[in-house]
Amino acid sequence: MSRRTPVTSPRKDQASQALSPATRLLAAAGGLGYLPGAPGTYASVLGAALCLPLLSLPWPVLAGAAAVLTAVAVWAAGQVAAARGIPDPPEVVIDEIAGMWWAALLLPATPYDLIAVFCLFRLFDVVKPAPISRLERLPGGLGIVADDVAAGLLARVAWWLLKINFDFF
Repeated sequence: MSRRTPVTSPRKDQASQALSPATRLLAAAGGLGYLPGAPGTYASVLGAALCLPLLSLPWPVLAGAAAVLTAVAVWAAGQVAAARGIPDPPEVVIDEIAGMWWAALLLPATPYDLIAVFCLFRLFDVVKPAPISRLERLPGGLGIVADDVAAGLLARVAWWLLKINFDFF
């Protein structure tokens, strides 16, 4: 019996070789995307931890930082997806960090509120209620990141509605 060599396209091999390790590491949130278990959740925890110091600053600072992070995430995720030849590589988790930053927008600087939006963000990111699931159809890195940004914004709005309608402290 002879061993078969997997057939790969030269274009895919060239794209994979052109991708820098730094871009892969960025898209994988410093390597969290390669961990077993729940890499998206790990990256969301990192996203919450990284945005916590920004919550005490004026909200436009966090919004600007989230916008820059989202642009970087779209680029990095798109680069890895193109190199791997698959629409949403499992190791790409920078989108979770960006989504978590949008979930924290206008949030009081309290661990209680941050944990609440974290839980809501993970719920909406996993369940992907309509129309969030449709955003995954967008091309390249935009499709990878857009659903997480939408899940983050939905988590923030949901937490705001819960707080104003119920007696949360």
